Amino acid sequence: MSDFYLGLMSGTSLDGLDIALCEIDENGHTSLVKSHSAPLPLTLRTHLQALTQPGTDELNIYASCDREFAAFCAQHILHFLRQADVPTSRIRAIGSHGQTVRHMPVATPAYTLQLGCASTLASLTGIDVVADFRRKDIALGGQGAPLAPAFHKAMLGGDAVSRAVLNIGGIANLTLFTEDRQTLGFDTGPGNCLLDAWYTKHHPLQGRYFDHQGSFAQSGQVHQAFLERMLEDPYFRQPAPKSTGREYFHLDWVEQKLAAEDLDPADIQRTLLELTAVTISAPLREYALRECFVCGGGVHNSALLGRLKALSPEVTFASTAELGIEPDWVEAMAFAWLAWSHIEKRPSNLPEVTGATRAAILGGYFPAN
Repeated sequence: MSDFYLGLMSGTSLDGLDIALCEIDENGHTSLVKSHSAPLPLTLRTHLQALTQPGTDELNIYASCDREFAAFCAQHILHFLRQADVPTSRIRAIGSHGQTVRHMPVATPAYTLQLGCASTLASLTGIDVVADFRRKDIALGGQGAPLAPAFHKAMLGGDAVSRAVLNIGGIANLTLFTEDRQTLGFDTGPGNCLLDAWYTKHHPLQGRYFDHQGSFAQSGQVHQAFLERMLEDPYFRQPAPKSTGREYFHLDWVEQKLAAEDLDPADIQRTLLELTAVTISAPLREYALRECFVCGGGVHNSALLGRLKALSPEVTFASTAELGIEPDWVEAMAFAWLAWSHIEKRPSNLPEVTGATRAAILGGYFPAN
């Protein structure tokens, strides 16, 4: 017997909300039925960006965005279900990632914050919600991220060895299925976040927040000294388990690494692309992986994929579509699966990935009634 679940994902790129309507059977096999994506309203996006770094009046802005983001999600869920001709009564639960506004896994005490009031979402949609997936893992001494490797293992791993699943969102993360049959995973560092931020700064009237196909980057040249200064950042030498976010990698970080050098903006964009490619390629080589399946927004950046292939010629790169899951919907589907895991009382973190002391049932349950 199968149930319908909705998975919501709004990642560190802050480019929009992804909604995946999934059918999940009793074994957890997850199939995408329909999908929908909606851009974040400009004012909400601006407030969310501001919340990713310390500032003034954060508490009031957080509280307002918490409910505003939930209402935005509810509006698009109901519209999506009407378009799909699926009654809300057919949905067993919504798995809501929320929007991460602060992720501090190495603070004392460690913490992570995802806004998007689950009570508001449940009340407005009339559908039970499972949310707040990361903090249980944090409470158990883990990083709280990445969580997708558990889904990757269930759906894309199988008996694979020497395989990677690469998600290039705002932050890039890898799931590794090694030759000795371990499953590992961690955030490699910036994926699209620095590329998007630098592009938007220099193209404020373009109406989009990303460098289409990496064309701006391709118009520049790598500045080796700048690249080397960025690669000296301690995060890249930190052993796994590790995870990061926008509060660490942001435009101020870029400006600090520039060290007051006056470089052409296109050269900076090209060097930021090289940073993403180099920090992804390094672990692929370290673990001697043979194939890498890519998902997330970065799968559409042909310049970035070209550099990955050039830096790791021994690795075969392909889209997760070749494994049966469209690359744009892997992460949203993962949160539908995490909701199913919670409802079925199944642990859904991987301690070997996050560093938690044990496997655990993740998330909190927010009934519609």
